[in-house]
Amino acid sequence: MSETCLLVLDDEPLPRLDRLAGRARVVHVDEKRLADQLPHADVLLVWDFLSDAVRDAWPGEGPRPRWVHTPSAGVDRLLPELADGRGTVITNARGIFDRPIAEYVLGLVLAMAKDFRGTWELQRQRRWRHRETFRLSGTRATVVGSGPIGREIGRSLMALGVKVDLVGRTPRNSDAEFGRVHGTGAMRTLLGQADWVICVAPLTEESKGMFDAGTFALMKPEAHFLNVGRGQHVVEDDLVDALLRHRIKGAALDVFGEEPLPADSGLWDVPGLLISPHMSGDTVGWRDDLSEQFLDNFDRWEAGEPLLNVVDTELGYVPTKPESPAP
Repeated sequence: MSETCLLVLDDEPLPRLDRLAGRARVVHVDEKRLADQLPHADVLLVWDFLSDAVRDAWPGEGPRPRWVHTPSAGVDRLLPELADGRGTVITNARGIFDRPIAEYVLGLVLAMAKDFRGTWELQRQRRWRHRETFRLSGTRATVVGSGPIGREIGRSLMALGVKVDLVGRTPRNSDAEFGRVHGTGAMRTLLGQADWVICVAPLTEESKGMFDAGTFALMKPEAHFLNVGRGQHVVEDDLVDALLRHRIKGAALDVFGEEPLPADSGLWDVPGLLISPHMSGDTVGWRDDLSEQFLDNFDRWEAGEPLLNVVDTELGYVPTKPESPAP
């Protein structure tokens, strides 16, 4: 058996691939050299998972990697070009970001309910002004996205007494943790009941622009909207309009249609909008975790075992097995 050629589209810092010494020939490339090297690779690690270079460089015919791994939850920067029916397997970083993103969302919800922004501003002004904040227990959240990240967000919110409605592509009438999973057709009704609307859905053709003027009009004036999915889920001008017209109370965006968000973007100055730079899943040591996950899957590849986190390229994500109902 010939030595496996692993092609790595680099980003800094580099992945930790020490375990592959003597087992694979590792070739590091940048975006400019990617197209020339793709036909010679058995495996492609898209370490620079924010790059669109793989789609642009993907060979139409001839040799190409048999396995492509992206150390991100979303695979929208690879599809549809890689889903050409010629046998390339795509895997992702499912499982790495579940808890960190859930913690981040929980932090945002607490900060909004307890008005930490107002507290900090009053401290800055040296003003002692007593206020009343909102109790989380008894409020209701609609979490759009029923994969592992959405489920972990739901669990975290339920631990604080929040009623959670989970929305997924496929409705299920029985779920061990959430009672049921609502289909996307029920989302419009649920939005009118929610105090917290949280988007963590995969990006597909159906989900692009799903949060627009019509969607925001369905929400309560007291509702908060949070997006930790993909920037393309939201029509940003419509969100700005909803905030300025007080159709919703507040919002937080961790992802944007254009990243990095330009310094002259009007989003920076929108009242009631909290902006963070696509960091909700990035905790100390996260790159090491991503490296280890890839290496564990490489062990399976080398042994001829089924890979973990295989993406269904028609769906655009790794399918979730239904949760068994509680006995």
